[in-house]
Amino acid sequence: MPDLRETRQKIKMVLIAMLCLDVVAAVLLFSPLVGSSNSRQGQLGQLWRELQQKTRQVEPLRGMDKKVALAGQQIDDFYKERLPGQDSAIFGEIGKVASQSGVKVLQAKSKVDDPQPVGLRPITIEAELSGDYLQLVRFINALERDKMFFIIDSVTLGGQQTGPVKLQMKLETYLKAGG
Repeated sequence: MPDLRETRQKIKMVLIAMLCLDVVAAVLLFSPLVGSSNSRQGQLGQLWRELQQKTRQVEPLRGMDKKVALAGQQIDDFYKERLPGQDSAIFGEIGKVASQSGVKVLQAKSKVDDPQPVGLRPITIEAELSGDYLQLVRFINALERDKMFFIIDSVTLGGQQTGPVKLQMKLETYLKAGG
């Protein structure tokens, strides 16, 4: 008989423990901490929308390694094709564009700045040109579209009642530092 009492005692303890566990589960089920089924569904919907928004935000970053490699290649091509290695090439290009436009270069001077860390040397060019108004407009347009890279900083027109119009122009370009 003593074994039966011990077994009954153990069964009572297990039933009490299970009853306590049921009470705790019931409290959690109806507790405001867990929430209702509707609130959990709403929370799930909110989290799904946040996931979709975050996915759209990172979409442009996909394939970034390929984009960086392509940008590096494009920069190298730009340096090779649009930036000269010698300043004589710059003045040659300005002279060529001027003659094609019918403009006369009266004076041109340049100032070469210190090389930048990216391997470029900025050059500021001040030029004085002469021609009729239409020729000067064509010159500026051709210079902006030229294969060599030019940045026009300022343009000052001056002239007389009759005769050619004078144009003072300040522009920038870059030399390859190793050139």
